[in-house]
Amino acid sequence: MPEAKVDKVIRFGVGLATAESLYRSFPALNSIPQLRRSLWPQFLGTGSATTVALTFDDGPDPKSTPLILDKLDQLGVKATFFCLGEMVERYPYVLKDVHDRGHDIALHGNWHRNHLFRSAKSIRYDMERGFDTIRSTVSSEPVYFRPPYGVITRPTLATAASLGLRTVLWGTWGRDWRSAATPASVLKDLKSNLEAGSTILLHDSDCTSAPGSFKSTLGALEPLHSLVGMNGWRMVPLSEHGF
Repeated sequence: MPEAKVDKVIRFGVGLATAESLYRSFPALNSIPQLRRSLWPQFLGTGSATTVALTFDDGPDPKSTPLILDKLDQLGVKATFFCLGEMVERYPYVLKDVHDRGHDIALHGNWHRNHLFRSAKSIRYDMERGFDTIRSTVSSEPVYFRPPYGVITRPTLATAASLGLRTVLWGTWGRDWRSAATPASVLKDLKSNLEAGSTILLHDSDCTSAPGSFKSTLGALEPLHSLVGMNGWRMVPLSEHGF
């Protein structure tokens, strides 16, 4: 990416200083949808009025990702998978399956570590390693990046810009990582902020979530697909979302 464009993104990141200070006071801030929408509307992944973007974090996982993929095949839906480099290193064949089935491959970092109190050097190493691992595994570069926990810092944006990555958070989530989650609760949480152009956050792995929580995600996909269709929208990957 041209140096001038990188500088522009870095300058924009300076405007996030207030948000960063809020994060330091309230580490769970990003769990409040209204505040996330107010502070970072440009990162919510809002796209076309006729689509919603389906995204998954934390894979690839040999236990759960293939089940998610099978369900998506059954529904005729493509999605975007934000992958962890360390999971790709362990299970490259699962990532290749995601890619071969026609889904978007995106970056979630190499390790699932909060960027808030990490140095710029640490963040850059993390993101570059994950980026290179994905690129070498599927012979293509990811286009989108989502930081762990949705925490954005100036080094996060600077590194993303230098790698040509577009940072994307989400507009609605299913809180599917919880031990108390059920397919019904996931759908209910998604519906609370689901609207035309939304980007949906779910998880195809429980590597950082409650054990077995992916089953709630899996169970929510078909009713979610029906709900989206009833509203006259299509469920698509980010590359087809107009974001």
